[in-house]
Amino acid sequence: MRKLFLPVLAVLAFVLFQSVTIVPEGTRAIMLRFNKVQRDGEQKVVVYSPGLHFKVPFMDSLKVLDARIQTLDGKEDRFVTVEKKDLLVDSYVKWKISDFGQFYTSTGGDYQKASDLLRRKVNDRLRSEIGSRTIKDIVSGSRGELMAGAQKALNDGDDGAEKLGIEVVDVRVKQINLPNEVSSSIYQRMRAERDAVAREHRSQGEEKAEFIKAEVDKKVILIEATARKTADELQGEGDAMAAKIYAQALGQEPEFYRFIRSLKAYEATFAEGQNNMMIVKPDSEFLRFMKAPTK
Repeated sequence: MRKLFLPVLAVLAFVLFQSVTIVPEGTRAIMLRFNKVQRDGEQKVVVYSPGLHFKVPFMDSLKVLDARIQTLDGKEDRFVTVEKKDLLVDSYVKWKISDFGQFYTSTGGDYQKASDLLRRKVNDRLRSEIGSRTIKDIVSGSRGELMAGAQKALNDGDDGAEKLGIEVVDVRVKQINLPNEVSSSIYQRMRAERDAVAREHRSQGEEKAEFIKAEVDKKVILIEATARKTADELQGEGDAMAAKIYAQALGQEPEFYRFIRSLKAYEATFAEGQNNMMIVKPDSEFLRFMKAPTK
């Protein structure tokens, strides 16, 4: 009897060991009986949470699924904008399993298959979002709206990620590049636009400079005219006063006035550097004050 006890105990221990299974933390599990998914009374796939569970040995097997957030790093792909311009877009997607039963029935628990199907859906959504925007909007304006729109469409669409039992957590565009031929044409167009703006600014500047110069010239002419008028008035007043003084002096001392005028004539005639030759009579009136004084 003792000889049978130990083998039976060993078999029971082995059966018990085979009946116990552990679902690790951060995962969920699907139980398969003869490779057929176990379902409850409502025909929903039974999903096992982390912890200790029991199964029927040799009949049941456990398919463990990762419940953590996954990263789908897509390859750079070519997209067309609303302007019919090509863009090379490099993106990635963060996703997780939201319905483990749906995920398993849709993909068989094959993550590679799930990634391929999700990549196709992501590219379709990005193609739709980019196709409704201009290059300027995508590059600098509404990139955030583009990514948010793609994420919402993937989660809410009739043919979205929900069909795979997947929830898209985030969609991110890592890099946007232009094909070489498009880059060259856009660069030339931008250069032409900048040149046109520069020419316009220069034209406006030259026009403003001419206007300022005309205003300054106008003010200069006005100032010169006013100064000339004032100078003429002052000179006229001076000449009138000088004439008055001369007249008064002539009336009082006519001989002295004639003497002063003769001295000025001598100064102008015999100034240094003058080579004038004069032929006059000794008794000429011009030489009157050069003669010896008489009574």
